[in-house]
Amino acid sequence: MDQILIRGGLPLSGTIQIAGAKNAALPLMAACLLTEEKLILGNLPDLADIATMANLLSQHGVSIGPGTGSDAMPPGVLELSARHISSTTAPDNLVRKMRASFLVLGPLVARCGEARVSLPGGDEIGVRPVDLHIKGLQRLGAEVELQGGYIEARAPNGLKGAEIAFPNVSVGATEHLLMAAALAEGESVLSNAAREPEIIDLANCLNAMGARIEGIGSDRLTVRGVSRLHGARHTVIPDRIETGTYLMAVAATGGEVQLAGARLDHIEAVTRLLETADIRMREVEGGILVRRSTGRIDGVDVMTEPYPGFPTDLQAQIMALMTIADGAAMITETIFENRFMHVPELMRLGANINVQGPSALVRGVKRLAGAPVMATDLRASVSLVIAGLVAEGETVINGVHHLDRGYERLEEKLAACGARIERLRGGP
Repeated sequence: MDQILIRGGLPLSGTIQIAGAKNAALPLMAACLLTEEKLILGNLPDLADIATMANLLSQHGVSIGPGTGSDAMPPGVLELSARHISSTTAPDNLVRKMRASFLVLGPLVARCGEARVSLPGGDEIGVRPVDLHIKGLQRLGAEVELQGGYIEARAPNGLKGAEIAFPNVSVGATEHLLMAAALAEGESVLSNAAREPEIIDLANCLNAMGARIEGIGSDRLTVRGVSRLHGARHTVIPDRIETGTYLMAVAATGGEVQLAGARLDHIEAVTRLLETADIRMREVEGGILVRRSTGRIDGVDVMTEPYPGFPTDLQAQIMALMTIADGAAMITETIFENRFMHVPELMRLGANINVQGPSALVRGVKRLAGAPVMATDLRASVSLVIAGLVAEGETVINGVHHLDRGYERLEEKLAACGARIERLRGGP
């Protein structure tokens, strides 16, 4: 298995290109199943999760490629054609790799009247049940049952519009039922819907394909079903989690970096907290400029919340930043109940963290020291990178396959800004 080697202690300076949002790209790819025509997606990140979704869609019969000759697409652009769906079964060996694979269920039922999809896998960060997905499909008229680890759903006469009130905010269920409702007969209303930028991106793409979705950006989405959708061309939004990650890396190490392609309006809760910690950010042409040239950072309290609150996917990263802050910071996780697995690894580097239930009290230390650490999930892995960038000596990160699921060329981007970081191929 590969490892990441970091020799910390240097500030970052330069430009980092922010990739397309993985969490937007995956449901957008699944949306190709809703139409016989071509869906062309641009600004797709080059990630393991994107490849996993492409493999899954291919076994459903979707033709995927950059094109050839006069039809060739530039890098980051894929043409997806689900003209002929050859299979409505999503097998365990693919779905288990990535939770977002489960999103093919709704589109397949909506278009084909049936689907059989394995229960999903993904990061081990706590219970993330699919009951909201299933209950929503049942509200739309699907018959759903669990058989041998697979969800089997049938709607031979098509889905019917319905009112669906989510008991709690769920990004995945909102995306899932938004796609299914697009082809349902009649009107559907999704209340207490998630409002993340990735939801907005999906809804805008569906509308470009001929869907009729209103209330985009609010917690109440109205979908007037249509009999068919057509093809479209859509550009994926920049990754706000990657943006936030590099903001914190610069805040931790010092220096000045331009995040090309980033959008400040997608991470307002993050920037407010970082400004409180005495980090400076401003919009510039084509991106965001972030700077911490002198002094230490101040500890700030953080509570993760659904959008527009502070994102759970940046909790591990801000914890890494707070390990070297002046004073203490209380970090409370309200979204997932098992998302502090990075704490013991940060403590191996010298962090002072005390976990009590859903909260972690981080007392800033003057220095971290390099050590071998193990990545446990996608966001935990990058928190160890941030800590390693400021730690004295060498930090070796194992389990970096998690990084490859969500960060495009991370070592190259950081090295280009002065970090001493490299990938060791085929480590133990």
